[in-house]
This record gives sequence, C-alpha cells and structure tokens, in this order.
Amino acid sequence: MTIEMLWEQDDPDAVLRNRFGFADAEAMSDWVTSSVERHWGVRVGFPERVVLSDSNALAWVRRDDKRLLLKWSVASDRFERLAFAAELTAWLGAQGLPVSAPVPTLAGEVQVTNDGVSMGLQRVIDGVHLSVEDADQVRAAGATLARLHDALHSYPLRDSHHEVLSPPAPLTEQVSGWLASEPSTVSPQARDALGQMLERVPADLPPMQIVQGDYRAANILCAGTEVVGVLDFEELRLDHRIVELARSAVMLGTLFRDWGPVSVSVQERFLDGYQAVQTLTDEELRWWPVLVCWYSMALVPPGDDPNGWGRAATEQLEHAAG
Repeated sequence: MTIEMLWEQDDPDAVLRNRFGFADAEAMSDWVTSSVERHWGVRVGFPERVVLSDSNALAWVRRDDKRLLLKWSVASDRFERLAFAAELTAWLGAQGLPVSAPVPTLAGEVQVTNDGVSMGLQRVIDGVHLSVEDADQVRAAGATLARLHDALHSYPLRDSHHEVLSPPAPLTEQVSGWLASEPSTVSPQARDALGQMLERVPADLPPMQIVQGDYRAANILCAGTEVVGVLDFEELRLDHRIVELARSAVMLGTLFRDWGPVSVSVQERFLDGYQAVQTLTDEELRWWPVLVCWYSMALVPPGDDPNGWGRAATEQLEHAAG
C-alpha cells in the first residue's frame, strides 16, 4: 500500500495521525475495510493506495476484479456540502452524465456521516486525466461541460440547498474590486487594459445556476477522445455558466502540482466544443475575453513564475486587443 499527499509536502504518516486520528497505516486500513463492510455490505481487501489532501482522504480498494474508491472527510463544516454534492452527483449519473456516481449504502444513502467522518463510496472509472495536447479531448471536455450545465440548470433545488449555495457578488463588482486592489503581480498597464475592457461589457447575463466549480484536467478522465468521468463536485456553487467556462478554459491543464497555463488555441477549442452543444448568448460571448484575461492575471504568482502565468496573461491581453 502506498500513502501519499495529493499536493502538500507534509509527511503522510504524520498527517494520518494528526488530522485523521489513526495511530498508523494498519489502523487506517482496518477502519477502511470495516467501514465499507458495515455501511455497504461489501468485503474488500486492504487499500492499495491512499491519497491525502487537506482534511480529505481517498482509499482505493478491490473486491475481486472490481475497484472501488472510499472518499472521506473530517472537515465537519463541509459535511452538509458533501452530502449535497453526493446527492447531486447521483442525480447527474441517473441522467446519463459521465460522473463518478456514489454507490448507495445498505440503507440507501449516498453519503454517510458517522463518528465525525463524512464518507462516500464510488466505483473507479477507467481513464486518464485530460491531456490539453489532444485537441479532440479538449473539444470533448468543452462539450461535456455544456451537457453538465444543461442538466444542472434543471436540477430541482430545495430550500435547504440554499444554505450550501450562496450567490457571489455581481460579476462587474468582482472584477472591478480586484482591479481596485491593485495586485502587484500584474502591471498597471495590464490592469488599465482590463478595466477598459470591463467598461464595454453588458451588465446583464443569463441567470446564475449550479456549476461544477472545479472543472479542469485533474477532475476530467478520458478514454481515447471521450470524456468518461467528471470527478469532484465538492466545489459546486451558483454562478454564471460563462464564468465557469472561462475559468475552466484558463485552468484546463492544471493537475495537482506545478500548475501551468494553456495556449489561446486550447482555450478556443474548449469554447468551440462547448458551443457545439450549447450556444452562448451575445452578452456571454462579450464577457468571454474579459473573464479569460481576468483569470489569467489572477493566477500570476508573486515572485518567481516558473510556469509562465505572467507571459500567458500578456498573450491573453494581446489576443483580446486583436
């Protein structure tokens, strides 16, 4: 069994003890196997692999020739969101969307909260993370996001869901507020150029809806040119679909470490794939270059920039200027 950190540099054994309360890897393995049998009635072997990230953990287990994934969290302030995300993902799976739908427990639940832990079980999807070098995969990712948005638009929200889904500030206010903060990672000239672009976009956009919240290569699995799995709906939120589309286009190539930007051509392929399924309004298309430039600028790190986010932001502004 391997135990590793998803992106942090901390010692995984210490994280197991200090965050998750396990004396050692063996104690964690016993807990995983007993939890799966207790709640799902499935006997599995010890985990083959465990990945830790913040207050979340994932354990890959096997029953005969079937691979399953137990995902749990000890962040109690997120338990309500996790339950909603599991419920929503199960609903999307029932609509035929390529998501990692949760396996219901013996009691018919899709997310279990017990002894300070919230957990869910999924079937492992065979696939590899999206490659932004594959034009067909990029287009397929755009088309899949459009189908997700279409389904999410019709999701039957209940009053209780609004405790999890709080709408963001108006979009113009978000961008202008960022510009007013005068971030030192981009030049005054670049900020001025974005401000001028912002003055020309319409105030009205189609209503906000539920969006996936973290649509990028790390959460997109492909087999050939087909998207076979969209993972991790835990960052779902209310927003405009063009906001998620632009943010995803900028961050499409990011995995777990050493995040880097993608080219303008990749972003446009992604947009083309989306529009092959869902036509954007003129207002949304006028927001596209503003949002792509904004997200590109916002990702420029302070100090060293080994992955070239600053160069990418400059290219975005030049492209938007025509």
